[in-house]
Amino acid sequence: MSNEPLFLEPYFQEKIWGGDRLHTEYGYQIPSDHTGECWAISAHTHGPAIVENGPYKGLTLTEVWDKHREVFGNAKGDVFPLLTKILDAKADLSVQVHPDDAYAKEHEGELGKTECWYVLAADKGAQMYYGHHAKTREELAEMIENKQWDKLLRKISVKAGDFLYVPAGTIHAIGKGIMVLETQQSSDTTYRLYDFDRIDKATGKKRELHLKRSIDVTNVPHVDPKLDIQTTVTGDKKITRFVDTDFFAVYKWEIAGSATFERQQAPYTLVSVLDGNGQLEVESRTYELKKGMHFILPYAVKSWTLAGKMMLIASEPGKKA
Repeated sequence: MSNEPLFLEPYFQEKIWGGDRLHTEYGYQIPSDHTGECWAISAHTHGPAIVENGPYKGLTLTEVWDKHREVFGNAKGDVFPLLTKILDAKADLSVQVHPDDAYAKEHEGELGKTECWYVLAADKGAQMYYGHHAKTREELAEMIENKQWDKLLRKISVKAGDFLYVPAGTIHAIGKGIMVLETQQSSDTTYRLYDFDRIDKATGKKRELHLKRSIDVTNVPHVDPKLDIQTTVTGDKKITRFVDTDFFAVYKWEIAGSATFERQQAPYTLVSVLDGNGQLEVESRTYELKKGMHFILPYAVKSWTLAGKMMLIASEPGKKA
């Protein structure tokens, strides 16, 4: 079993709301200046990442999961459970909501979509759509039918370094001028509730809405999830645990020097380098790291050392993954 980290070549998605900051901020070769999403660690069929090194070089992450499950500690499940993205919102995303596992399995044949965002950048005054003001499902449906968006939708201001947890059933949209690192269940099911009456230049039409299913799956009333964010400092590393849920645990690692990590219970770890540069050392082998790189530490890696000055976001599968 190889103990070599899996470095990944992302898959890019063009979006009506996308921009060019995935190139200007991270140096990616993007397909156009309206590229909205970097699917950085993905085994989803709509955008699988490709392994760049080692014995699985050239395979998609999907193929590694399907054919070499030992890499992931023989983890169970039909699909690789997590998906890491970077999103660049040059304009507001559509207001949307995602189903939970039960609804998604019945209606879409895939996982539900609980997700979370670490805010990488936000223009002054930038806002997210997060939650709503309806007290009952009937009121929610009535406000949607009457297009009372200003009354229905809740907005919150955000800045770089903020973290938001977005359980399935939460109405939400990333706002204009915001970039996020998103950790989510591996699902591409989105129910679009409102799209600001935009015309898609590619089709000359408004994009499809999914009102009935949006109303079906929305949590009513909206309640902000309670987070227990914890930060510990040990030597040259500062670790912030944002969430530890049934679906995933998400951490921020800040390195200023050299720091060694020991694998705990999770069978594998997803890592994104979001600022700075340095080195990763695994059993006397050293790998150069720079901003914009993404990799998986497989089951065979029991300890590793990070050196340099870097900020990284790491995630691990939860109990339901």
